[in-house]
Amino acid sequence: MALHTESLKDQSCLIVHGPDRPGIVAAVAALVTRNNGNIVSLDQYSSDPTSGDFFQRVVFNRPDLAAAMPAIEADLHKTLAPLGLSWTLTDRSVPKRMAILVSTSDHCLLELLWRHRRGELPVTIPMVISNHTNTAEDVRSFGVPFFHVPSLGADKSQAESGILKLLDGNVDFVVLARYMQILSPEFLDRVGVPLINIHHSFLPAFIGAAPYRKAKERGVKLIGATSHYVTKDLDEGPIIEQDVARVTHAHSAADLQARGAYVERAVLSRAVQWHAEDRVIRHGNQTIVF
Repeated sequence: MALHTESLKDQSCLIVHGPDRPGIVAAVAALVTRNNGNIVSLDQYSSDPTSGDFFQRVVFNRPDLAAAMPAIEADLHKTLAPLGLSWTLTDRSVPKRMAILVSTSDHCLLELLWRHRRGELPVTIPMVISNHTNTAEDVRSFGVPFFHVPSLGADKSQAESGILKLLDGNVDFVVLARYMQILSPEFLDRVGVPLINIHHSFLPAFIGAAPYRKAKERGVKLIGATSHYVTKDLDEGPIIEQDVARVTHAHSAADLQARGAYVERAVLSRAVQWHAEDRVIRHGNQTIVF
């Protein structure tokens, strides 16, 4: 199934954030109106109406949007800059380019590829990169290019250099679909696009190897997954989405792993969709998700 880009033709998404003050909503609505736009949806949040931060997501329709974008952007700068507000404006008919990094576990990878094929994710997937080859045939069956970049030994610089060459100028964000390599600060400095990770628990809990065995030994009653943006602080980036599944004493470690894989797939898919739809605003080490 193809992406439903035709239904998004002439639709734009405007993200606004900055210090809260009276008149922001009116200013944005007036800007859309004078640029011949019609608001389709509007979400907003203020951390404190007297001295907090303001966040807004506006989707509007404007005939011949592509031609009008430069004029709208100029108007945004003229209107919002004096208010101390930052903004981004995107054409919703242009899907974001998403690369996937994966190791040997395929459940999150295949979920993303399947949802993409069904037209449920507003992205294109120019490549899947792995440090192993076991997923190559499955990836290519979806018509997606597969690249093997091995990562051997303690020095990962050569592998990271190879990945960066593949990504450079070709993607808008990267998803770590159980990519079991720690990316260096140098890689994160150079990649230039957001990275989204999936973690096998509520963070921080049961970190390190064999998390489901540790969870079984601890006798947990809930297992979960967390999707977050990647930062230089391992597993400490802004959280996008989390979910849980209930378990009992009767579940084995293998049962916990199977249930955990189901939660991981769902959590990562939602996080990817929300990012691709410009629903996530990063604010320090937190996120606002509309």
